[in-house]
Amino acid sequence: MYKIATLNKISKKGLNRFSEAYEVGAEIDQSNGVLVRSQDMHSMELGEGLLAIARAGAGVNNIPVDRCSEKGIVVFNTPGANANAVKELVLAGILMSARNIPEAILWANGLKEDAAKAVEKGKSQFAGREIMGKTLGVVGLGAIGVLVANAAEQLGMKVVGFDPYITLHAAHALSNTIPVAQSLDVMLPKCDYVTIHVPAMESTKGMFDATRFAQMKNSACLLNFSRDSLVVEKDLLDALKNGLLRKYVTDFPNDTVLHHSGVVCIPHLGASSQEAEDNCAMMAVDQLMDYLENGNITNSVNFPACSLGPVTTMGRVCVLNKNVPAMLGKITGIFADMNINISDLINRSKNDLACTLIDVDSQVDEDALRRALDAEEGIISVRVIQNR
Repeated sequence: MYKIATLNKISKKGLNRFSEAYEVGAEIDQSNGVLVRSQDMHSMELGEGLLAIARAGAGVNNIPVDRCSEKGIVVFNTPGANANAVKELVLAGILMSARNIPEAILWANGLKEDAAKAVEKGKSQFAGREIMGKTLGVVGLGAIGVLVANAAEQLGMKVVGFDPYITLHAAHALSNTIPVAQSLDVMLPKCDYVTIHVPAMESTKGMFDATRFAQMKNSACLLNFSRDSLVVEKDLLDALKNGLLRKYVTDFPNDTVLHHSGVVCIPHLGASSQEAEDNCAMMAVDQLMDYLENGNITNSVNFPACSLGPVTTMGRVCVLNKNVPAMLGKITGIFADMNINISDLINRSKNDLACTLIDVDSQVDEDALRRALDAEEGIISVRVIQNR
C-alpha cells in the first residue's frame, strides 16, 4: 500500500485515478508520495519513506528541490497542463489593458444615480485602443508562450517571439509566420505589448529592469503571468511614473505594486480554471503512480526522464545516483558479483544527477543489493520494485 499526502485541495478527477493500492490523505512524515499545488514546503520535514513529490502545476518554487535531490526524492511538475488557462487569461489581460476595462468598471460601479446620463458624459475618459495590427512580443516560447503567440496572431496582432533555448517541439508548434528575434534588444523597441513566459531562475531574476524599460515603446504594456521576481518592481514603478510604460498587468499582486496607477493586479488566477486544475491533477497523479509502481520518471525537474515501461519481468531496480564517471559500470558489476541477471537496462543523466532502471528476471535479495550499492560513493537511493 502506497501512502499519499495531499497538501492542497486536489481535483477529484486526479484523485480518482489512484487504484486501491493507494491510501490518500496520509501525513507527510508517513507518506511515500506528496501531491501539492501552492503550499510552501521549504520548512517541512521530509520523511524517510518519501519517494516523490508531484506539483499540480508548472512552477516548483514552493518545493525544496535541492534538498529533495540530496535525499533521492523525485520532484515532478505538470508542464503544459494549465497552458490553455494561462493563455486565455493573458489574452484577457491584453484586452483589459488596451480598453482600460478595470478602471472603467471601477468607475461605473461607483455611480450613484442617473447612471445612464453619467455614462454618456464620462465614458470618453476610458477610450482605449484596438489590438488588431499592434505588435506583441512573447518572451519565452514554451507551452504557454507558443499558445499565446499563435492565439494573438489569430486575433490580428503582429507577433514576435524571443527564446534563446527554444525547443524543436515549440518551433514546430509556433506559427510559421511568427518571427523569432535574436535578442530582446532587437525585439523590445518594436512592441506595443510584451508578455513574459519564462521560468523563475537565478539567471532570469530581474530580467526586466530599468535598462529594458528604456528600450520599450513609451506606450507599451508589460504583462507578467510567470513570476514577480522576473521584474524589478521599483524600476517598473519608476517607468510607469515617468511615462516609459503605459500599463503593467500582473498575476502576482504584492504590497509593492498594489494600488499604483497603471498597474492591473489579477489575484494569481492564471491556472485557476476547473479544466486546468483537472488536467494538472490527472497528470501529476499519473506521473506519481508510474514512478512508484514502475520507477519511470516523466517531467521531473531534478532527475532525468527515464522509462522502461511497465514492469513485466520478475522485478525492477531503480537506482538514483550522482552523475559521475564509471558509475554505471560499478552498478552492473555489483549485479554480476551477486549473480543477478539483467534482462533490460536504461541509464539517463541530467546535470549532476542520474537514474538507472534495471529489469531482472530472478528474485533479488533487496537488503543485500542495497547494502552493496550504498557502499559505492555517489549512490543516492536504491529501490527494488517487485512485479505484482
